[in-house]
Amino acid sequence: MSYLLHIDSSSLGEASVSRRVARSFLDEWRGEVVHRDLAATPVPHLSGAGISARITDRAVHTPEQAEAAALQDQLIEEFLGAEAYLFTVPMYNLTMPSVFKAWIDQIVVDERTFHPGGTAPTAGRPAVLISARGGGYGPGAPNEGFDFVVPVLEAILGEDRFLGLDITTVIPELTMAPHVPALSALLPMHEASMSAAHAQARDLASTLRTPRAA
Repeated sequence: MSYLLHIDSSSLGEASVSRRVARSFLDEWRGEVVHRDLAATPVPHLSGAGISARITDRAVHTPEQAEAAALQDQLIEEFLGAEAYLFTVPMYNLTMPSVFKAWIDQIVVDERTFHPGGTAPTAGRPAVLISARGGGYGPGAPNEGFDFVVPVLEAILGEDRFLGLDITTVIPELTMAPHVPALSALLPMHEASMSAAHAQARDLASTLRTPRAA
């Protein structure tokens, strides 16, 4: 069975801008969706047992290694089984939510989801990354150069030497403008960013489903 794997990581639930933009994508998507909400049900951070289980014969796993390996197997099989991906990863303190980093650490496994010097089994599969942030971090913004979410995720998820997904990033920004009086002058820019993000998300859902319908 093929499906869209949708991974949420915002702690804000329905108030999350990243989730709301993702909803515009999902409203246009036609097909099976497997949803994992890491904020509601976090996966554990990678443990010593989880690391050692990868290089130890399963026949001699300790109970802790067996439990850690079973979780990794579940998450990896879910990841590999998808035909497309939707990630909602807002910026928290200049980087990704720790729950998303925990998920990444569980599924990025040598010779299973990526092959150094080779081709990842997910290479070329389409993925959409939605990353909302309270300020502006693009060229010319005061915070330019301080985005440690998108560049990191585009590398680990999108680079051929890692997972090799064909990633498109959607960035709704200045989300604090409606809430912080000092940022009120930026409201028009925020509103334009939101409109563009929702439109881009809808367009991507239509584009990504075209090959499947062919």
